[in-house]
Amino acid sequence: MTLLEVMVALVIVSVAILGFAQSGAQVLKTHQALESRTFGLMVAENVLSEIALGRGVVPGRRDGQVQMGNRAWYYQAVIQPTTNEALLRVDVGVYEATARDDLIVLHTGFVAP
Repeated sequence: MTLLEVMVALVIVSVAILGFAQSGAQVLKTHQALESRTFGLMVAENVLSEIALGRGVVPGRRDGQVQMGNRAWYYQAVIQPTTNEALLRVDVGVYEATARDDLIVLHTGFVAP
């Protein structure tokens, strides 16, 4: 084997290793995003359940913060009337930061007034 052949083989191997490293980084990013969405959906479901269990739910807006998975989650629940007087629509947006600039999940449910 000549020195040129060895160098070409090293270039090919290094390109392959770089590709594997980028693939692994993408998997980690996807995992983190899925974990955030899963926790966000659980927070939204809990907020919706708390609203449904409350008495005398009226249209309006509720903001709050909860702890889940060793992280702080911020939510905004918008309660609106529907065409059916027996139901109110609740849109719960969940965020990871107080700035509320990056929506993790938006979950909609219906509750009785």
